[in-house]
Amino acid sequence: MAKVDLYNMNGDIIGDIDLNDEVFNAEIKENSVHQAVVCQLANMRQGTHSAKTKGEVSGGGKKPWRQKGTGRARQGSIRSAQWIKGGIIFGPKPRDYSTSINKKERRAALRSVLTSKVAEKEIRVLDKFEFEEIKTKRMSQVLDNLKTGETTLLVLAGKDLNVERSARNIKGVKIAFINTINVYDILRHKSFLITKEAAEKVGEVYAL
Repeated sequence: MAKVDLYNMNGDIIGDIDLNDEVFNAEIKENSVHQAVVCQLANMRQGTHSAKTKGEVSGGGKKPWRQKGTGRARQGSIRSAQWIKGGIIFGPKPRDYSTSINKKERRAALRSVLTSKVAEKEIRVLDKFEFEEIKTKRMSQVLDNLKTGETTLLVLAGKDLNVERSARNIKGVKIAFINTINVYDILRHKSFLITKEAAEKVGEVYAL
């Protein structure tokens, strides 16, 4: 079993915990991780970019000057691309960038990044994470106790408004839940905090 230290909110090690080997000590599949990240980044793109073509820019369709005898290059329209304020050739148009990855690959990618977090000792498992009131200062203190660094992903077993609202104004901190964790968020956050209850549930949900 993958064994890691168990922390409390004061940053003290109070024991250890065995994590599910199928999830936290799995084979690292770099190709699956790459596919998952590419898929998520593509799905985040709005695809609303648009450039006007020759037929959409303003301007008349009249020929600027006669074909021959002026000494200048022949021109057919001031809306052509070579003119200032002319249309754009092969410019971007609204499109859908979304793509998909099958469930098996996505789960394999998630197990891979969770395994890497354990191997690199960037995971902190907390016995519990509870606040009696919304307190950003208290959240900052807890993160300092755990020496999380600049970016932190905190995974909870379920909704907790006091914890969520205490963290929402702290730069570099993001709250996630068992059903919302993803490969991209885990990779782009240096520290990975997860409650004991959430770690056990992740081990059950994402096991082979």
